[in-house]
Amino acid sequence: MKGLLVSTLALLATALCFAPAAPAQDKPQPLAIKPLAQKKVAELPPGALYWRIENFPSAAGAQAAAGPHSLVAEARGKAWLFTLGPKGGTPKGTPVAELGPIPRISAPEYLLRINEATGAPGSVTPVHSHPGSEAFFVLAGEQSIRSPHGVMRVAEGKAEAGQGADVAMQVSSSGSTDLHALVMFVVDATRPFSSPAKMAGH
Repeated sequence: MKGLLVSTLALLATALCFAPAAPAQDKPQPLAIKPLAQKKVAELPPGALYWRIENFPSAAGAQAAAGPHSLVAEARGKAWLFTLGPKGGTPKGTPVAELGPIPRISAPEYLLRINEATGAPGSVTPVHSHPGSEAFFVLAGEQSIRSPHGVMRVAEGKAEAGQGADVAMQVSSSGSTDLHALVMFVVDATRPFSSPAKMAGH
């Protein structure tokens, strides 16, 4: 009986030695980023800058109302008009949000751009920076922006101005449901749109 017990223990020990290792911790899924609209402009509007967001029945209607510092995009079954300019501009469509002030930059040429960010909870971007400002409007879920200044959370239906140029940041889907956000940029068109960066202390 004792020999049988020893043999059983030996077999068990052998089986444990050759058991498959526990799977490594899954890496977070990358946040999906898709450009929706962009244009280059020679100069920015004077004074403090704000993004005004409006809805229109159609993209054609939004395009007809667009000015020199406007971008038109379609997302979530709606047509959107994003206009960079002074606070309190007269809306031409259905007002959605106005956010700012947007940090100004000085550049030989400027790129205005709208990106769409989507992803399941936990999806995240690499740490990166932009040569200009970034602002956020969340259609669904929650978006978090981590930077050396802390973590900014933007809830569904909310809009927030982000950091200025060359600030390291990491953006994630931090809610309990899938994220769908529209992101507005004013950047130096002569520099790379996005660059790898390191967060202080990392």
